[in-house]
Amino acid sequence: MKRLVPLMLCTVLAACGQQGPQNTGVYMLLDTSGTYREELDKAEQIIRYTLSRLGETDTFAVARIDTGSFSEKDIVAKASFDDRPSAVNRQKRAFAQRVADFVESANSSPYTDISGGILQAVEYLNEKGTGNKTILIFSDLKEDLEAGYVREFELDLDGFRVIALNVTKLRSDNIDPREYLGRLESWQGKVEKAGGEWSVINDLDGLDGLL
Repeated sequence: MKRLVPLMLCTVLAACGQQGPQNTGVYMLLDTSGTYREELDKAEQIIRYTLSRLGETDTFAVARIDTGSFSEKDIVAKASFDDRPSAVNRQKRAFAQRVADFVESANSSPYTDISGGILQAVEYLNEKGTGNKTILIFSDLKEDLEAGYVREFELDLDGFRVIALNVTKLRSDNIDPREYLGRLESWQGKVEKAGGEWSVINDLDGLDGLL
């Protein structure tokens, strides 16, 4: 029995040491449809805040939501940060500049493929193997697909946090607020059914708990 105790202790310690990755992965989707294009200055503020909260070995990507968003061509900026602080600072400056260039020149998109964007985000963060996975959606959450696009698929969001940001009300929402509440409820249902954690932040002064 005395021989078993050290063996059991070693087994427990080994199990404790086999923790998964503790780094953070963030994928942010930017709605550029219609008048939401005018909201991109706010999105840039959120991106800069997120950059300030991420550090060595973390991953960050920003992509636009357009006609068909299940593609890496829609990624505006991406980085897997180095483990050296000096290199991370250079990466962050380059990242912020790419975003600033995009915000200045972005055209309005006629369609809004939110589902495709989420699927791309899941694949990207899973591929990076980050421990903490967060998807940020900067949008009014009204999906508008071009004819022929099919988005009836099951998502796997186990281990993901999905946060909707700056969910502005459409003109029709003012006429019938049930439309706005219905969009929030619908997306919450999709995310939670897929195993994810859902939240909404409309007051951008409350970003302290974002990550």
